[in-house]
Parts: sequence; structure tokens; C-alpha cells
Amino acid sequence: MTEAIRGTGAATVTAVLREMRWWDIDPVLELEHELFPEDAWSPGMFWSELAHARGPGATRRYVVAEDPATGRIVGYAGLAAVGDLGDVQTIGVGRDHWGGGLGSELLTDLLKHATAFECATVLLEVRVDNTRAQKLYERFGFEPIGFRRGYYQPGNIDALVMRLHVQETETD
Repeated sequence: MTEAIRGTGAATVTAVLREMRWWDIDPVLELEHELFPEDAWSPGMFWSELAHARGPGATRRYVVAEDPATGRIVGYAGLAAVGDLGDVQTIGVGRDHWGGGLGSELLTDLLKHATAFECATVLLEVRVDNTRAQKLYERFGFEPIGFRRGYYQPGNIDALVMRLHVQETETD
């Protein structure tokens, strides 16, 4: 499924959300290293996550945001689901697309899939110095519940742990 997104920030762009596939790993890694130079994921981490993202027993959702004019990946996100617990594994948006709503669209996609995975709660970790991301998560209703000391290595940066209780509407 693809979804068109019109950005409203400095770099207005139409992005298309689609499922991340193995051929996206290299361009996603380029963006990952640009955004998180000290604690970027390895290729193996993405391969491992994507191995659980397809088929009837899938427990992951990984999505990329692609600029249809250039084919360039401008964002990505991933969710893991275990039982009734979802965990936002990663969200990244290229700096030239900050402020355009792309992070919100990626998070919305993950939360829709958390509901499809029947998650009651979604957790995430965010660097304590990443206030831009923290504000995004707070707008979605995530609340801080604790810290993981030295979580981001090698910089030994603490993570703020945030939680969202996924609300389902019951119909009787």
C-alpha cells in the first residue's frame, strides 16, 4: 500500500510511503548514517528486521518514504510487535524534509500497523537530546516512563523511554 504525502516544510515534497524491501537497505543506511553518525544501525540489523516483516507470521512493519520525482528515499520507519506490545524500532527523516509532516506520517503508519498487530501498548526509546522527536511523540500521546542509561553507544547517551496505550473502539 502506498500513501502520498504533501510536505509543508521548507522542502515541500510529495513522498510515497511503501513497504521497505531488501533493495532499500543501502539507501536507508546512507540516510541512517547522515542522521545518526555515532550510533547508526548496521546492514545486518536491517536484514534481520526485514526477515520478520513478511508472510503470515510477520511481526515487523518497515516502511520507506520515497520522493517519486527522484526515487530518493527521504525517510523510513520500523515497528516490532511481540504479543500485545509494539516497539518503534526506528524513525528517520532526511534533514531537508524536517518540518513537513513526514515524521508524523511515518509514525501514523506504524501505529496503524500496531493496531493491526493487536498491540495494546507501544513503546519507544528516543535520545534525551532529541527534543524534536520527543515533541513529535508527545503530540501522538506518548508519555515518558523512564530512562535507559547509556543506551546509545558508543556515545553513551541516555534514552528516554516513552509509552502509548493504543485505544481501540469497541462496538457492541
